[in-house]
Amino acid sequence: MTNAITGLWVALATPLEATGAVDHGALVRHVRFLTERGCDGVVPFGTTGEGTSFSAPERLAAVEALLAGGIPAERIGLGTGMPAIPDAVALTKAALSLGLAHALVLPPYFYRDVTEAGLVDAFAAYLDGVGDDRLRATLYHIPQTSGVALPPAAVATLRARYGHLVAGVKDSSGDFKQFQAFRAAAPEVAVCVGNEADIGRALAEGGVGTICGMANLVPDLVRAMFTDPATAEGPMRAAIGLIRGPFVPVLKSAMAAMTGEPAFGRVRAPLVAAEAGIGQRIADEIAGLSRAAAA
Repeated sequence: MTNAITGLWVALATPLEATGAVDHGALVRHVRFLTERGCDGVVPFGTTGEGTSFSAPERLAAVEALLAGGIPAERIGLGTGMPAIPDAVALTKAALSLGLAHALVLPPYFYRDVTEAGLVDAFAAYLDGVGDDRLRATLYHIPQTSGVALPPAAVATLRARYGHLVAGVKDSSGDFKQFQAFRAAAPEVAVCVGNEADIGRALAEGGVGTICGMANLVPDLVRAMFTDPATAEGPMRAAIGLIRGPFVPVLKSAMAAMTGEPAFGRVRAPLVAAEAGIGQRIADEIAGLSRAAAA
């Protein structure tokens, strides 16, 4: 698990200007807030960050803004997944040149009938193409969104071939048996969960933490899943249950209400922004959960 992502990392939502460009100022302010709340790192341009809707230059410009804003490179893991492997390689090389080591890497996600052997070949082409011992790749399993599952046996094969370059897996399936399958197949690989309610039992079974979206809204509650999961799990499930409808637009609407930053309420096509009233309702209910937890 050398230099893998561990602890509480936030799958960053991406604030947007009215023009649709990334709002770098709002992004830096948000990451500073999350760092102050005890988050260990951030991953821009994953699923919560609408990563597949942003070009490589846009992603890199956002990373540069975070670095210029004082966020250490070791606390940033960039979503580098692209359908074309050469594009993913080029983006990763550019991120490494900025001082980053961590990359969250989707499998190529257009063809849904690929085989395990094909996925091994694809990730091998990516790792060989980057060709840099500084890389610490976290392979990304979110088949309900990407349409392409990551077989645990493929992770084991890649780890055996590439060692610490294959540092981790993010399991966002929401199926705890899948987490256990990754742990069994590749015990040297650091496995993070995306489902916040599973953090406690994942840690108990050898998991290393989370890369999750709800930490954008309730970082204190997610942190409590590390320190007192028996107490925090009920409120955590309640908070997750408030996000009804398309996850990213609804989450971002709530963020806009809670932060006062309209930039968080905007999304990129093909997503459609949630109504402002939805976000305000969630913000009010989260405030109620926080008061109850503090009582």
